[in-house]
Formats: sequence, structure tokens, C-alpha cells
Amino acid sequence: MTALSNLVTAILLGMAALSGFAYFDRYYRWRDCFNDLGRCYDPQTGMVYLEQAGLVWLTLLLVCLGLVVMVLFLGKRRQKG
Repeated sequence: MTALSNLVTAILLGMAALSGFAYFDRYYRWRDCFNDLGRCYDPQTGMVYLEQAGLVWLTLLLVCLGLVVMVLFLGKRRQKG
């Protein structure tokens, strides 16, 4: 693998980690708290968490991980050929 593909892989893994943390922080911790409108109010911090955030952050996480797999697969394929 080239230095460029290593850099791209590292950036994508960093984005995946950041998206995973945001998914956990904005949705997963509050998954039992959401009401019928898809909102959760945390009285300690005064924050309102939205259920839609889980879908957004999880989608971004899966896209980043999919791109990492694609970069790694194409890098191995180029080494063979």
C-alpha cells in the first residue's frame, strides 16, 4: 500500500471513530428515553437529544468503515496485480 492510501485509511478510521463516539453520545446512551416525538430531554444538562441523530451518525460510521474496507481491498488487489 502506498503512503497516500495509508493516509486515507487513517483519516477514514478517524472519521469512523468520531462518528461512533457521536452515535454513542447523541443516541445510544439515550435510546430508552425518547418519547413519541423522538425527543429526549436531559434535565441535568438542559439538552434535548433527537432520535434522528442515531440514524445520521450510524450511517456516517458505516459509510466510513465501508470506504476503509474498499481502500484496503483495492490496495491489496493492486499489490497482487
